[in-house]
Amino acid sequence: MLFTISGKHFEITELIKKHAEGKASQLPKYYNSINQVEVVIDGSPGGGVNVEVIARAEHSKVFVGTATSEDVYRCIDMAVHKIERQLRRKKGKERDNKYTSGPELI
Repeated sequence: MLFTISGKHFEITELIKKHAEGKASQLPKYYNSINQVEVVIDGSPGGGVNVEVIARAEHSKVFVGTATSEDVYRCIDMAVHKIERQLRRKKGKERDNKYTSGPELI
C-alpha cells in the first residue's frame, strides 16, 4: 500500500507521520482493495488544523474523510474514522448485493 503525507502551511514531524501511517495501515482490514492512502494536513494562521485523508481503491473508487480541530492527532483520528465508516458501508453493500436470489419455483 502506497502512503503519502503532505503539509500545507504546516510542518510534518516524524511523530505525526508515524501516527498517520499507523492509522492508515488499518484501513485495508475494512476494505481489501485499498492500494493508496494520502494525508493532507493544512494549517491555518489561527492555529486550527484541517486534515484530509484520501483512500484510493481498485476500480477508481475514492473515499475521502476530512476533519478540523486544534489538535493534529485528533483530526487524523476523526478523518480516518470517517473513512472506516465509508469502507464498512461499501463492503456491506457489495457483500449484500453479491448473492441475489433467483426466481423461486413453486
